[in-house]
Amino acid sequence: MRKLILLTFLTFALTVKGQEIKKLTLKDAITYALENKADAKKAKLKVENSEYQIQEVRARALPQIAATGSLNYNPILQTTVIDGAAFGAPGTTIQAAFGQKWSSTAGVSLTQALFDQSVFIGLKAAKTTREFYQINDQLTEEQVIERVANNYYQVYVLRQKLALLESNLATTTKVRDIVKGQYDNGLAKRIDLDRMTVNLSNIKTQKIQITNAIQLQENTLKFYIGMPIDTVIEIPQSDFEVTPAALSETPNTSTRTEFLVLKKQEELLELQKQSVMAGYYPTLSLSASYNYIGQGQQLPWFAKPSNGVYWSDFSAIGLNLRVPIFSGFSTKAKVSQADVQLKSLREDINDTKLALDLDYKNAKTQIENSLTTIQNQKENMQLAEEIRQNINNNFLQGLASLTDLLDAENASTDAQNNYTAAILDYKLAEIKLIKSKGQLKSLINN
Repeated sequence: MRKLILLTFLTFALTVKGQEIKKLTLKDAITYALENKADAKKAKLKVENSEYQIQEVRARALPQIAATGSLNYNPILQTTVIDGAAFGAPGTTIQAAFGQKWSSTAGVSLTQALFDQSVFIGLKAAKTTREFYQINDQLTEEQVIERVANNYYQVYVLRQKLALLESNLATTTKVRDIVKGQYDNGLAKRIDLDRMTVNLSNIKTQKIQITNAIQLQENTLKFYIGMPIDTVIEIPQSDFEVTPAALSETPNTSTRTEFLVLKKQEELLELQKQSVMAGYYPTLSLSASYNYIGQGQQLPWFAKPSNGVYWSDFSAIGLNLRVPIFSGFSTKAKVSQADVQLKSLREDINDTKLALDLDYKNAKTQIENSLTTIQNQKENMQLAEEIRQNINNNFLQGLASLTDLLDAENASTDAQNNYTAAILDYKLAEIKLIKSKGQLKSLINN
């Protein structure tokens, strides 16, 4: 049977002429997906982007330096009313215009945060965000691995069903030819030949349906690993041996990636709350500036005092203190919102822990049941095949009816399909068990 399956797989793979056949083990498929699938690439880009987020927050703690420049023309100067006593004319009022028609200023300013609680918390949050995206990248990889493995095994099962149909088609064709020969010689009834023809037609229809299903499932697999759809793939038989999984080791839920992602989100929400509470703290910063200004009755640029333009410089150094006193309870409301978000996330964490424990228990139960089912179906398949062969021999010797033969062939086909389905159930349960232990990467490390 194994030789027949391998032969059928090879025949199926060679149907597309002129194309290179890519041998695809499960490890190859997963590795290809992690390198080419958009989900995996985007997760790594988020990790890279987190480094830039850290740089952005760190910049707030560094000196901020800026250069400024301006050019102003004042067609109408503002006048100011002053007491004439200042100019020796008490009791009079003087209206004077100050300034020049043209003024131009160039300068540089520096601002340095000396104490800002939100900046310090922002640095912690940025680093925690990087850790979050690194864990999320691991989670994305595990999701890609699980999805690829499930589809990979489904392709295998469909190919096995195709191999079985090929075998049944060959056997049924031989029996149909025998019945036709008997009918031509007047040793069989027309209804017997018609029944064999209908049975043969049904098998051919099933073959077409399975072939189409294989194509669709293979296309889905290629999509999930990011492989060009036109690529012809070959899946080795050796990847599907049933080896009982270790069931004694109870996994530690706290090490599961899904759990770690939520715990890191909890850290981020805690920091977000602290960032809001930073609004209660005062801020202190240092500022300094140096400027150069030119004023006159004409455009100051490149002009000199002889042209009526005068240049001078000025500078300032200062400390800026801001002490929040009352914000209309805005900060308090934001802190309360952050508390609610934290409480909600902690409920998600508790629920996720229960769900992870449930996944392990269910996977363990399904593995145990699948192993029993595989053994039973294997024995049933072997017995059904022995019965089919015996009835086939009896039919050729005229000791069994056509109805007995058809029933035996159908029973044998059903038994083999049930065995194949049991293997698929086992492999899917095995993936869930490996996932529940947080060991999905072992599928590419072995």
